[in-house]
Amino acid sequence: MAGPSYLVNILDSNHVSAPKGSVPSTTLALTYLDLPWFPSAPMQSLFFYEFPHPISHFMQTTLPTLTQSLSLTLQHFFPLAAKLICPPPPLKPFILYSDGDSVPLIVAEFTGADVDHLTANYPRDFKLLHPFVPELPPSTMSSDGILVMPIMAVKVTVFPNTGVCIGMAHNHVAADGSAFMHFMRSWSSVCKSKGDSTFLDEESRRPFYNRDALGDPDGCNEEALKCYWHWISSWRENLAGPTKEISSVDKVRATFVLTRAQITKLKQWLTTQCKNSSNDSEEVKISTFVVTCSIMWICMIKSQENNIQVSTNGDDDDDDDTFYYLIFAVDCRNRIGFSLPVTYFGNCLAPGIIRAKKSELMGAKGIVTAGKAIAKKVKEMESGALKEAEKGPSNLEEMFRSGHHVAISGSPKFRVYDMDFGWGRPLKIEFIHIDDGGSLSLIESKNESGGMEVSLVLSKNQMDAFTSNLAESLKAF
Repeated sequence: MAGPSYLVNILDSNHVSAPKGSVPSTTLALTYLDLPWFPSAPMQSLFFYEFPHPISHFMQTTLPTLTQSLSLTLQHFFPLAAKLICPPPPLKPFILYSDGDSVPLIVAEFTGADVDHLTANYPRDFKLLHPFVPELPPSTMSSDGILVMPIMAVKVTVFPNTGVCIGMAHNHVAADGSAFMHFMRSWSSVCKSKGDSTFLDEESRRPFYNRDALGDPDGCNEEALKCYWHWISSWRENLAGPTKEISSVDKVRATFVLTRAQITKLKQWLTTQCKNSSNDSEEVKISTFVVTCSIMWICMIKSQENNIQVSTNGDDDDDDDTFYYLIFAVDCRNRIGFSLPVTYFGNCLAPGIIRAKKSELMGAKGIVTAGKAIAKKVKEMESGALKEAEKGPSNLEEMFRSGHHVAISGSPKFRVYDMDFGWGRPLKIEFIHIDDGGSLSLIESKNESGGMEVSLVLSKNQMDAFTSNLAESLKAF
């Protein structure tokens, strides 16, 4: 909740739908790549912009354009205004769009806040940004036992004469990050052009919905349905949603920027180290993604180990053969085995999972071990993504049981800083769904091409250790 020095005033609460009659009632099937996301919490993202105008200007001039452009964009991205229809076994869930379906849009005025502080990179209380995140409307249960879930909500927060925050929440079952950012780029473009959405009529720009193009390799849909039926059978717990104890831990959020020069040095160093220490004849490609994930993973592990040492007075039960895991999502669009265009709307992700022993990662050549493993997995996924996707949720069980895993969220390919609603490039992008502390969000740098921004949420002690570990690691290159 907002602190006592803040004043929050709800200016408008509305529902935005596609133009009446522009989209027929439509049913979209869910695939084996959609179904595993039912247990997941909503994806939450914040887009901060500079807006040096009074509230009256926003309400009279900006809000009508923002609302109209959202309506026009939903005409093409109608599943985001639709509902998830979740029947009990043995029936299958699906997305249902009916004419008039809408997205809730709340507009709030927030006074007393320092936007520079809200958008800073240095550690801040992780709850500081929560007031700007929209809540999805509550799910409902029909009389015949069918759970109906909303898909998206929007909250626009105006900081008078200073800035605007576009807060988004959406259900991952309907869209992965690539699909959702396709929507956000489209909406911002329509808004900036004052309502011109004709570019979305082009085949290369409009979303692609044909589920038949994905198919059902080796009965994957049936296995994914079993997971869904298990989930829906405990719908009362799911309807309440997961509860997080956020007050008992002093968590902070911070963003770390790797410059292009730092990344170039890291790539050169890691490439040399991998060649010198490799027993394989196969050469690995050390990319910006590989070096960023490598150094961040190692620093995250060290900060967690530091926290364990402090909390147990040095008595660490983990032995050196304990496996630590890194997982990142691979976009399968246009990859071998997936005849889907980059505009495919839905989920099209396969998990890239790396594991290595604690002794190898905590050793002097930990970054080299991590880099080689990540680079090999990236190359493997170029042709093996379908095989990984076919394994379904069972592929992740060992990793989750271990309790030692870090997930990479986001991607520099999303080009989030290109999303201009007509107010210029974003001041800052934040992903609030990483608040559990087990994830890193990774996007391109706002300030320069070739740089990277990495955000994370940790306890205060862990964040201090992470910051120290990263600074020490970067000094070595």
